[in-house]
Formats: sequence, C-alpha cells, structure tokens
Amino acid sequence: MHILVTNDDGPPSVQSSPYIRPFVKQLQDAGHTVSVCLPNTQRSWIGKAHMIGQTLRPTYYTPSATVHGEEAQGTTHSRPQALSSAEEDEEWVLVDGTPASCVQIGLYHFFQDRGPIELVVSGPNYGRNTTSVFALSSGTLGAALEAAVCKKRSIALSFAFFSRNHDRDIIDAACRHSVKVIEALARQWPSDGSADLYSVNVPLVEGVADREHKTLWADMLQNYWQEGNSCFEEIEDSADDPTEEEARIRAEEASSGDLDAVSDKNNSSNKAGNGGGDMGTSKTRFKHKHFKWAPRLTDVYHSVDLAGPSMDGRIVRDGHTCVTPMKANFAVSRTVRAGTEFQLKEEEEGRGRRENSAEKENLQVQAIIAYEDPYVQPLIISALKAVFPQDELVQLVTSTLMPGSSSDSFSIASLLESSERSTSGRTLQIMPYECIDFEFAASHAKSCLINSYMFRKALIRKHFLSATVDHWVAKKPDTPLKRHVKRSEAFEVDYAEFLDDALVEAFDLRESMERNAAAAAINGHDKSQREWWILKPGMSDRGQGIRLFSTMEELQAIFDGWEAAAPCSEEDSDVDDDDDGDGGGREAQSGGDKDGDYITTSHLRHFVAQPYIHPPLLLSSDQRKFHIRTYVLCAGSLSVYVYRHMLALFAAKPYTAPWDGPEDTESFLTNTCLQDSPNETSVRRFWDLPLPSEQLESIFDHICVVTGEIFEAAAVAMPLHFQTLPNAFEVFGLDFMVDEQRQTWLLEVNAFPDFRQTGLDLEDIVEGFWRGVMRKGVATFFKLPVGEQEQEENGDKDMVAVRNIDLGRR
Repeated sequence: MHILVTNDDGPPSVQSSPYIRPFVKQLQDAGHTVSVCLPNTQRSWIGKAHMIGQTLRPTYYTPSATVHGEEAQGTTHSRPQALSSAEEDEEWVLVDGTPASCVQIGLYHFFQDRGPIELVVSGPNYGRNTTSVFALSSGTLGAALEAAVCKKRSIALSFAFFSRNHDRDIIDAACRHSVKVIEALARQWPSDGSADLYSVNVPLVEGVADREHKTLWADMLQNYWQEGNSCFEEIEDSADDPTEEEARIRAEEASSGDLDAVSDKNNSSNKAGNGGGDMGTSKTRFKHKHFKWAPRLTDVYHSVDLAGPSMDGRIVRDGHTCVTPMKANFAVSRTVRAGTEFQLKEEEEGRGRRENSAEKENLQVQAIIAYEDPYVQPLIISALKAVFPQDELVQLVTSTLMPGSSSDSFSIASLLESSERSTSGRTLQIMPYECIDFEFAASHAKSCLINSYMFRKALIRKHFLSATVDHWVAKKPDTPLKRHVKRSEAFEVDYAEFLDDALVEAFDLRESMERNAAAAAINGHDKSQREWWILKPGMSDRGQGIRLFSTMEELQAIFDGWEAAAPCSEEDSDVDDDDDGDGGGREAQSGGDKDGDYITTSHLRHFVAQPYIHPPLLLSSDQRKFHIRTYVLCAGSLSVYVYRHMLALFAAKPYTAPWDGPEDTESFLTNTCLQDSPNETSVRRFWDLPLPSEQLESIFDHICVVTGEIFEAAAVAMPLHFQTLPNAFEVFGLDFMVDEQRQTWLLEVNAFPDFRQTGLDLEDIVEGFWRGVMRKGVATFFKLPVGEQEQEENGDKDMVAVRNIDLGRR
C-alpha cells in the first residue's frame, strides 16, 4: 500500500516524538510505500484545526539512518535536496501548520509521483488517545478525521505508555504489532460505510503481541471533565515551550497514581499572577492574569476505573490493544430530528413539528412484529397497542416475515423500502433470533431497537451457565449464587467409550460415585442410601435427554444407549454449536421415537451433571413435583426486571424418589412441553398456590436476588459470551425449584421461552408481561409516553427492578 503518515508530535524527538522513526521503518520493512508529512513542531491537543489566514511554509527533512535516540533526528532544509533515488524515498515534508493541514497538503500537493495514497495513518501518538475527553481534542485523531472527510481510509494510532522508561525493544514490538493491526484493518475495511476511520491504542508493554495481551474491539468511553475543575492554571507571565508542556502532561499521565498530588500542586500554585504589577488605586472589572494549560487527568482516570470491560480506556489500562471504529461526524442525541427545521420560538415548536408530514413519519416507531408463534404474536401486538394507543407514535409495519426470509436474506431496509417507509426513522424489531437484522441495528444504534442480544451463551447454554457461576463464586465467595445454584460438573463427550476420560477433572462427581460404591458395598441394592445426580445435555431444551443416575455404570449405560440408538457419523456431528440462537443442529433420534424423547446430534457433546434436588417441595393437596417459571426482561446495558406474575408448572404424575423410578420422567420432569396439552392442573398461577403468603413472598424475594446476580455475573465475569447492546432488549424464562427445606434453586435460563406452555386460560400473564416489556424496554429506549390507562392500571408494580448496572456500552 501507499501510506501517508502524519502525526501531531512533529519530527523525531526523544522528548516529544520518539515513535515516528521506528514506526515508519517497520512500515517500510513490511513492504509498504511510505510518504511522510508532519507538523514541523509539536501540535498536540489541537484537534482538527486549520490556521486560516496564515501562509504555510514547508521544509524538507531527511531522517537519520539511526532509528532510536538523539542521533535519529536527521537534518532539515528549506528547499528540497538533490538526493539519490534511495534518499529521495526517505525525504519527509514538514509543515508549519496543524496535523489536519498536513493531511491536506500530503494528499494533494506532494507524493503524487508515487501513486495514489491508499491509507492515511496518523501517529503513533506520544501517549494514549482513549475516552472522549482525549479523542475530542487529539491532533492525532484530528488528522485522521481530516483524511476521512477527504474520503480516504484513515487510522489514528496512539501508544499508551505506563512509565518514562522507553525501552527500544518494546517500542519496536509495538510498531510491528501496529503494522499488523493496520494491515488487518485495511483488508477488512467495511464497504457499507459503517466506519470512516479507526482509533487504535497500543500499550507499550512487554510482549504486546503475545496471547495474554489481546487486541479487542472497543467502544469509546464517554467521559467529562469534572465540574468546577478548570483545565487552565493561573500563572505569572511566561513563554513556555509547547513541547515541554506536552512532555510534562504526558509525564503526569504515565504516573497516574500520583495525579492527585500533581494536580493539587498545580492548583495551589500562584493563581494571583497579574503579569503587570499593581494597577494602583484605579478600579477595573477584571484582574489581569496569565494562564497555563494544566488539565486534571485524575478525572479521566477515575472514569476509566468505573468503565465497563468493553470501553477503550479500560482495555488499554488492562494492557490490551483496542480498536475503535468511528464515523467522521458528531454523534447526536436524537437522530430522527435530522433534516427538520430548528424552531427558534418556544410557542412554535409543537405546531411546527406536527406540520411537517415527513418529520411525523420519522418520529413514528415502525414496529415490525414477526414472532412466528401464533400464540404469542397476537399477545405482543395487543400489548403494543395497549401501551402505545396513539397511531402517530407507533405504526405496525408488518406482522409476518417476507417469504423465504432467513438469517442470511432478511433485510429490514428492504422491508421498509417495499412498504414505502423511511429507513431513517425509528424502528422496533421483534422477531426470531435467526431473522433479526443485526447489521441494520448496528448501523442505526440510536434509532433501531431489537429484541435480542447477539451473544448470551453465558446464560442459555447449561455448560456455559455452569462456568459463569463458577467464575462468579470464585470472584465473590459470598454471592447468593453459591447458596441458590447447585454446582455443576461440565464435561464434553464425543463417543461413549471416552466417557471415563471426559470425567477426569469432574472431582465432585467422581467422589460422589466413590461414596455410592462404598454405600452399595454396605447396603447392597438399597439405592435410597446413594447420592443421586441429574444429567443434562448442555444445549438441549424441552426436557430432552435428561437422565438420573447414581453410579458410573448407570452413567455409562446412558451414553451407550444413546450411541446405540443414534450412531452419530462424522458428517452428522459436524454441527455449528456456536450459534447463539435456540435453533441449530440436525435432529437425530436418541433414546426414543421422534415424537418422544430425542436430542439433536449437536447436543451429544456438552453435558452437565448436578446433584439431584430431593426431596422437592410438594403441596399437601397435590403430590406432583413443580418448578417456577419466571419471566425476565433485560433492557439495554443493563437493567434487569422480574415479572411478578410467575407460573408453577407441574409434572404429569405424582412424584417418586429417584431410586424408585429413575426412568420415570413423567414423575420428576416438570416441563409441560412433554405433556399432551397444558391445563389448569399442570400450569397454575404462582401466587394462587396453597402456601402461606409469607412463604410465597420469601420465594419471590430469593428469585429476585438470584436473577439480578446471575445476569450481573454473566455480564461482568463472562463478557465474551454475554454482551449486552444499548439498543436491544431480551426476554428470558428462568426456572427455579424449591426443596422441602424451602430453599430456592436456579435450574436454568432460557432465551426465547416457550410461552405456549402457559395455556389459553393464563394467556393474560403473557400479555401482561409483554406490556411490561413495552413500558420498560421499548418506551424507555424511544422515550415514548405510555397510555394513561396503562400507566394507571399497571405502573411499575408488575415489573420489579432487580439489577441496574452501567456496563459503559452506549
């Protein structure tokens, strides 16, 4: 590639620009044609400025053959030099202007003889450029923005250092790593215009390209200067060198632990300098002063400490490289107003907004409801109309997907255009996971709301859920999850013959089986003296593949039976189990006919085994086992609500102890999907159960605590597998069991729960939940008013807030 390099630190200098020479050398060594146009002096904190009314005069710089140190600074001439062909390639242009001006001059007034410039790289900056406080003022980002508005691909590169010891090997390694990142970005540059430039921050740490130091996509942390703290210090008249000032600021940045002391010292220095002595007895409005740039960087670092793990400042602080995609514009708080007239007079605002029909369409929420479930679909639409009765606020665009649509072919943009609706307005998508237009949502983050996060395996896959709980318990030993979730043994089995090898690290399970073997030696065939376990395929649902066992022989027989009933060929087992939806995997019979108990071939790999909860809480009037189905809403990044009106789902037959019928699934499985049809005896309202009211309240309180904790655990401890989105919400179905001692246990978390098991008699519970979703998930995002009747009837009493944490994703 032909790459134009600029910066805001100027030509090579140990004090202010130590990285430019080794970086250019690494680009050249990688085979790129490199043209260099830099400010002739340090120009930090200047943004994308141009010096209008000033004649810019370039000088010509020949860098030293030496890469590092004072001797690497080279020579400067007022006119281009007669150089050999090899030396000509090394001649740089220095401009007495800003970094943005260097981009313009480099693109259009020099280097044309070397072919079209394919990429502009600004940097490496002397210090990090993470968070909005730095980025908005950075000359490094200003140059990259200038290139972007010239329709050139551009990258702002910054080196974050943590000490003043600039080790040459570390700098060289950072330069090599930066070249690889730049090349990778150039190869995968989006063709849809979703990014104009990238801000890349590389930490100067040993082994920056090693496995423990990752390169991560990042959001830019929105932070602010603390109110009341000026970035300027009053001083006596002086003529400070900007290069020295930048070096001083970066020195404070490197020793961020002492920033409070540094800033306090700055703020306590002479603030009464008047630069001109006593003005006598004459009275003036102002006292003459001089000021020095002295930002209080503790504000920045405090915001980074509070930031979520996906934020740029946090990533770099933790020693990783971050890549932040950017658009060459300013973000706006309400993009639907774009293109409409700004009303100067307050009394005209309401009338003017309604007079513009195009604006009215933009203000409408275009609701695309295509849930593909004849039970749920009308309930969602009913809830939508109940919460937002005004037609001018919410417009139902369609209730079905386009024919033949799939996750690869469905396009919200095409659907809106076919219905002659604008794609620039506000859009609500509620549809199956596989059909959600995530690309459209990503490019319309402020105006499009979708009904699912993209990554949530940390909760909805049983083996991932087990890891989530283990990580969180290790991080927070006093967490409620330790008392309300049975610890699982997660393992993988490809073939039954390898079961024993798969359980090598399942220490709790092995010890339990050994105790059972010892009990069998004493008690013979009395299985009631054994510890019983429940086996669950990690990716199954609807109760498929669940088995009970108490010995290694019984567990081995389960796997042998599956393998005999459904031999899994190499072709059949090649199933993508990375899909975060609930589909995936071709179906193969395993231990029953297709209308009975079967699991897909992709399920025959990941498993969890848990201590079986016995005895469960049984009602005196009904000896069937039951579990509690709780509907949960997660909104944005991240608010979690529990719907108060829960369900109790009962097994088909009275409960029997596991040793009396380990294969009698109808007595110990409470999933009503296994029953012919849910009815009033198999699905009941939780609050109508014949239990003391204080006991019901206690169970509900425990469910709220555990629900909030498990979602925070997933978001914080497993961020790669549970990634919230600010413009998304998702509904989950959580299953809880209560044992005879009144202890509440979380069983599993389901995405896109099967609402049909509620049955027709209790469909008001489902509609009521979706009304809560509309109020808390949809109205909050779009800032829509809720219908007066809905507000009076429901308010907030049904949706109980159990967790509200700021993950910094905006």
